[in-house]
Amino acid sequence: MGNKKLRHIMGLSGGKDSTALALYLKDRVPDIEYFFCDTHKELPETYAYLKKLEILLKKKIVFLEAERGFEHWLSVYRGFLPSPQARWCTKQLKIRPIEKFIGEDEAISYIAIRADEDRAGYISTKPNIKPVFPFMKEGFVKKDIFRIIEESGIGMPEYYRWRSRSGCYFCFFQRKIEWVRLSEIHPDLFEKSVRYEQEHDDGRKYFWNQQESLIELVARKDQIIADNKKMMNQKKRYLPNRPLIEIFDFVLDDENEDFCFVCNL
Repeated sequence: MGNKKLRHIMGLSGGKDSTALALYLKDRVPDIEYFFCDTHKELPETYAYLKKLEILLKKKIVFLEAERGFEHWLSVYRGFLPSPQARWCTKQLKIRPIEKFIGEDEAISYIAIRADEDRAGYISTKPNIKPVFPFMKEGFVKKDIFRIIEESGIGMPEYYRWRSRSGCYFCFFQRKIEWVRLSEIHPDLFEKSVRYEQEHDDGRKYFWNQQESLIELVARKDQIIADNKKMMNQKKRYLPNRPLIEIFDFVLDDENEDFCFVCNL
């Protein structure tokens, strides 16, 4: 790869898969650079988990920031909230900072996709960045990720008690039950999410989950909670003796939920 220094890099999301890969690579790739794209819209549980991970890795995690924050880009896009069809937040707040961080250096990018997954993750098209997939190469599946997490002693992120994935607190990929839990556990962040829907100079309506406003959603939270409880109980019968977090995770796989390719590795 020429005379340039070859860099080994790995992005962290604050989720279980990227955490497991970081721990797996700790002694295998000593000069690896860990980074996290900080949108400043993350859950407090995510920041706390990354601090715990730094202690285990015995290495600082580089926090990358976009030159312009979410509010700037929301204004540029004239109040149009990001959505599954228009993921401008990923482009502006995640991908651009990553590619600036790497620059023109030759780099090997370690990506935390498992052997039992059917997704691509963020793979740069820049020729100086080579993606590698250690878990796929080793044939590691979900149970291996749980094993690595358990053996390390770090435990699972606290948000897994009520939410399935890392990412911004207003992530449009959240399920309805997760919006309800956000309103209960972080009412201040839920209220900020509501304001993003409501405060538009042009009077147009933008909703995070496309189908209804957060105010409408939380008004029927009792039904959402009841439906979710019924679904979880059904899964428990099919997955006996499994920890709740694993059941929660299998529910999402069955629903084939989408996710942010950068945030949720």
